Amino acid sequence: MSGDLKGKALRMLARREHSRAELARKLAAEGTREDIHAVLDQLERSGLLSDARFAETFVSSRAARVGNARLRHDLRARGIADEVIAAALPAEADSETERAREVWRRKFDAPPVDRADYARQARFLQQRGFAVDIIRKVLKEREE
Repeated sequence: MSGDLKGKALRMLARREHSRAELARKLAAEGTREDIHAVLDQLERSGLLSDARFAETFVSSRAARVGNARLRHDLRARGIADEVIAAALPAEADSETERAREVWRRKFDAPPVDRADYARQARFLQQRGFAVDIIRKVLKEREE
């Protein structure tokens, strides 16, 4: 049974990076909890499974489209520890501001014309996980 679990886990990891929690959830129907944890421990020791590597890959694939708050939420939902998340997220506020500008530019490219339009554009950026102060900065730049 353990060999089947390891084979299935390796096939999943060959397709894309997975967090330990994701892999455990996907393998839950295949074996006992102890067998699954033993296989995951073995994969971590051999370097084939890494939450840090998963977090870095996840952030790099989505950072151009969403803000740090959304990235943090999505990583937590995938079972990544806060320390690993903090290490994987871009730290500079300037980079997040530039990402917010680019996301805004791709969607709107025209400054808000009234309060309702401002609210609509702000909601869009907020749903993408950008901080309120960054949203204000981006939309204020566009009004000037």
